[in-house]
Amino acid sequence: MDLLDFNDCKLYFEDPLPAAAEALLALAAREYGEPSAELALLRAHLLAPDNLTVLVGLYRYYFYQHRLEDALQVAERALALSGRQLGLPDDWNQLDENRLGPAAANSFGLLRFHLLALKAASVVLLRLGRIAASRARLIKLAALDSRDQLGAGKLLEVVDEFRGREAATATFPESTLAPA
Repeated sequence: MDLLDFNDCKLYFEDPLPAAAEALLALAAREYGEPSAELALLRAHLLAPDNLTVLVGLYRYYFYQHRLEDALQVAERALALSGRQLGLPDDWNQLDENRLGPAAANSFGLLRFHLLALKAASVVLLRLGRIAASRARLIKLAALDSRDQLGAGKLLEVVDEFRGREAATATFPESTLAPA
């Protein structure tokens, strides 16, 4: 399946949003970096708790404010919500090609969003230093996306390369070398 093919697919931000929530998102964008921006996003979330556009706004706000635990909660909420809409299992470990086919037929755009929410959670986990949890998600994504169109495989390579260098440094720390 071509995860970059957007022909004839509805995207998450095309879902209707109550006018008041849309106005609050616009306010949050104008006041980004101010405490009032978060308040506007949270109010929009109260008005439209199942709207993925609102969740993406919250995720981005928390991620760029380095509030990573909050960003992780929002990414996981978006993952759960999109998965439920697609009829996918709650546990991302149970995702496989047999389940992705019917989900893609239901809504290819939403399936792509779901997989990107899983990747977003893995990125946040990396930033939090929870490497094993992040790697597990990246391995799952790489297995589902054999052409690496979502970039999980490349990210996994970078993580593993970094871990390999870190292990080599721990095995042969420079401080143990004595001058000749």
